[in-house]
Amino acid sequence: MHAARLFARFFLLLALLAGLAPVFAAEAGQDALVQQLTAQSAAWDLAIVRKDKAAIEANMAEDFRQIDGDGDLETKASFVAGLLSPKLVLDPYTVQEFELRLYGSTALLSGRIHMTGSYDGKRIGSHYRYIDVYVRQPDGQWRIVSVQLTRLPPAPV
Repeated sequence: MHAARLFARFFLLLALLAGLAPVFAAEAGQDALVQQLTAQSAAWDLAIVRKDKAAIEANMAEDFRQIDGDGDLETKASFVAGLLSPKLVLDPYTVQEFELRLYGSTALLSGRIHMTGSYDGKRIGSHYRYIDVYVRQPDGQWRIVSVQLTRLPPAPV
């Protein structure tokens, strides 16, 4: 009888583990998606600094909108045009306090950045907290649909 109990427990354990397999697979899939979106976001930041129009636009949905730090609304066309202006030069920047949250086919990416560069030859700099909204498109690709910026006070010296 002891062997029969061990055998039953073994199969019960196997059944429980088999039931958890989809959970582990989902977590592994979610981890892969988090890595993909993190890399995609970082690549977009680099494309912006490099003024790579094709890479910038490829990451954006056609109906993209941005609300900037002054509360102004930008479309995909106006956003890209502003970035590509020959008057604007952005220094490379790093995202601090980066966070990514997934909600089905929507991802919220947020963080804090200190942007520096020049505009029309004059040095500029701003601190922002941002949230980027990515949505999985009908073609399966994740694209940014919205950006919201909040200007932060200058960092203490």
